[in-house]
Amino acid sequence: MTVFIQKGDAPMSYRQAVKRGLRYFESEKAYWQREQRMVEGDAAYLAWAAQWVTDNTVNEVNNLFNHNLRNYRKATTRLARYVLADGRAEVYEEQTTGEYDEEGNEVMESVLVQSAVEPLNATVEVTTYNVDGNGATETVANPIIVADNAEREAAQAVVDGTPEDVTNWVGG
Repeated sequence: MTVFIQKGDAPMSYRQAVKRGLRYFESEKAYWQREQRMVEGDAAYLAWAAQWVTDNTVNEVNNLFNHNLRNYRKATTRLARYVLADGRAEVYEEQTTGEYDEEGNEVMESVLVQSAVEPLNATVEVTTYNVDGNGATETVANPIIVADNAEREAAQAVVDGTPEDVTNWVGG
C-alpha cells in the first residue's frame, strides 16, 4: 500500500478512496501470495499488511483534510463577495498606458476595475390576495438580503469550524 491521497488534492468520496485503495492493494500483492502468506503467518506479509493499515489511515486523514479545505475555500470565497445590503463602491486603479512623458516617466491613467453596486432596500412591499380577490400590502424584510445574510452566516460557520491545520495550510 502506498499513500495516494496528498493534502491539497481534490477530495474523493469514501467509495472512490476505497476503490483506489483496493486497486493499489490488488496490484502490490498477487491474491494467491496474500492468501498463502496469511495462512503461513509470514513475517514479511504481516509487515506489509501492517503498513497497508498505516498508509490507509494517512489516506483517510488526508482525504478529510481535502474535504475541509474545499469547504473552507468555498466559504471564504462566499464571504469575500460584497454584502448586498451595503452595496459596493467603485474602485479605480492606476495603470500604465505604455507611453512616456518628456521626462521619461511612464504615463499612468485611472481605470475603473470594479463598478459600483447600489445597496438593496432593506424592506420590500408584498401584496397578498385572499380568495375574494382583496389584496393586503405589507412591508417585509427584503428576501434577497435575508438569503444573503443566511449564506454569509453559513459560510462564517464553516470558516469558524475549520480545523486549524487547514487554515494554517492555506495561510502558509
